[in-house]
Amino acid sequence: MAESRTSAQGGMETSYGFRDVPEGEKQGLVNEVFHKVAKRYDIMNDVMSAGLHRVWKDAMVAALNPRKDPAYRVLDVAGGTGDIAFRIVEASGRQAHATVLDINGSMLGVGAERAEKKGLSPNLTFVEANAEDLPFDANSFDAYTIAFGIRNVPRIDVALKEAHRVLKRGGRLLVLEFSEVEMPLLDRFYDQWSFNAIPRFGKMITGDSEPYQYLVESIRKFPNQRDFATMISEAGFSRVTFTNYTGGIAALHSGWKI
Repeated sequence: MAESRTSAQGGMETSYGFRDVPEGEKQGLVNEVFHKVAKRYDIMNDVMSAGLHRVWKDAMVAALNPRKDPAYRVLDVAGGTGDIAFRIVEASGRQAHATVLDINGSMLGVGAERAEKKGLSPNLTFVEANAEDLPFDANSFDAYTIAFGIRNVPRIDVALKEAHRVLKRGGRLLVLEFSEVEMPLLDRFYDQWSFNAIPRFGKMITGDSEPYQYLVESIRKFPNQRDFATMISEAGFSRVTFTNYTGGIAALHSGWKI
């Protein structure tokens, strides 16, 4: 369904799945989706990726290779439940500090509770704020990560510019996101799985298929790997690359502030 994708020129700001909505309305609709699924977010990701999201996230953190240094600071955006931030802190030998930012308080509540249980609270700060308007000074962070969240941000170009602003010189951006499948047989299977199975499983798990329908559609609207890499470059990042996972079902994008 590549023909339905937006491009590097924009379009996600008025796209709520396959529906066009007035500019400014999308954020509230997306917030409602994540209020509904916050308590079952990991199950949701398991359904969306057949469990592979855990492997992809591990690969993302391995690519980041966080320093074992108490001065190392990471901003994890749209990471309310702490999934990426916990991995980063553990990979640093519990030395690094991660700030988890999310626009959704329900997601942050889940993350803060999990951090306490894991004994990671001293290494984490949870902040409720918008990715398009980060409440941090310029040149504050060594790394900026976002996993499966950028496509839910209405003005992606603005969020990427904010990422560039808050990173230190030499800082790294890593974005993990569902992308365009580039294997001919896999793309057909993935379409069948996405549009037929995922909403049904979502209804079985949560009693509501609508959030899953939106999430499936939002994946097909998101720019493909090359267009999104162009957007990252246009936000000011250098040495922009991407790595496909599982035939392009997901892709890890990397950029540097030089």
